[in-house]
Amino acid sequence: MDPRLHTDNAFRAKQSIMLVVDRDQEGTRLDIFLASHVQDLSRSRAQQLIKDKSVHVNRAPSKVGYKLKEGDSVLVEIPPPQPQKGMEPEQVPFDVIYEDDSLLVINKPPGVVVHPAPGHPRGTLVHGLLHYCKDLAGIGGELRPGIVHRLDKDTSGLMVVAKSERAFRGLAKQFKAGAVSKEYHALVHGIPRAICGAIDVPIGRHRKKRKEMAVDLQRGRYAITDWKKLAEFLRVFSLLAVRIKTGRTHQIRVHLSYVGHPVVGDPVYGYGKNWWKGRRFPPHGVVLPPVDRQMLHARALGFTHPITKEELTFEVEYPEDMKSFLGRLEYLEKA
Repeated sequence: MDPRLHTDNAFRAKQSIMLVVDRDQEGTRLDIFLASHVQDLSRSRAQQLIKDKSVHVNRAPSKVGYKLKEGDSVLVEIPPPQPQKGMEPEQVPFDVIYEDDSLLVINKPPGVVVHPAPGHPRGTLVHGLLHYCKDLAGIGGELRPGIVHRLDKDTSGLMVVAKSERAFRGLAKQFKAGAVSKEYHALVHGIPRAICGAIDVPIGRHRKKRKEMAVDLQRGRYAITDWKKLAEFLRVFSLLAVRIKTGRTHQIRVHLSYVGHPVVGDPVYGYGKNWWKGRRFPPHGVVLPPVDRQMLHARALGFTHPITKEELTFEVEYPEDMKSFLGRLEYLEKA
């Protein structure tokens, strides 16, 4: 039986795979051999299966570091993926833009947390994906979606999610190599003097506020953000198209704040809700409604399909609150 003939469809029964070691593979560690010969099996997962005595060499349990010999027979028994403990599927709002057996691309609305965390044990995107996806093949032996990148709770827009180990590893490799194209649109305070630019300063954990990030020239990690001005409004706001070449936590929000153009509505790195009180804007002294979340939207996403190798690109419109606010600014700009 050739394990490479397996597809990305979900398996609900235990898999039994028999392999025979040939001369070229003699001396290879057992875990490395399994990871290279069994599709959708990572090396860490192979090690766990060996420790669980689900791998037999010549009909006997073996060890992770066993060096294989020519003619060894290796039996691998892979149990079906198990549900994550404490993770009950829930109906959570999001739009599916694209889906196949390996992955799906979604449009996340603002206000939805991606992963369970302190203060958000339920109602996350992961809970919603468990409810929506009926064909998850499992990641690392668990019946869960493969989250390869995240958006902040109040950032809206495109995300790609893996359904299988193979798709997860393929996508993760692309993100790590910077091969994924991501464009965000951000409404920011102020009018940048240039039409476009790049912000190239390192980002690290804030030294006093441990839940926040900050520019840290000594200990921060490399981060670069490219931006282009799309529009100006009322001599007070600008709409920027932003592309990130790295994916540090809160990178766009931290970088734009650092150069004096924080994202409108950002409660952490921006001016906060009190900034709007009593403030009037030209041309007619209008008062704009306050914004209760950062106006940041993951507008476009492009990557290579990890299984078919097809180049995929997606684009989504702004969510209703951002669309409405921008529409109001455009109307006043023309007034």
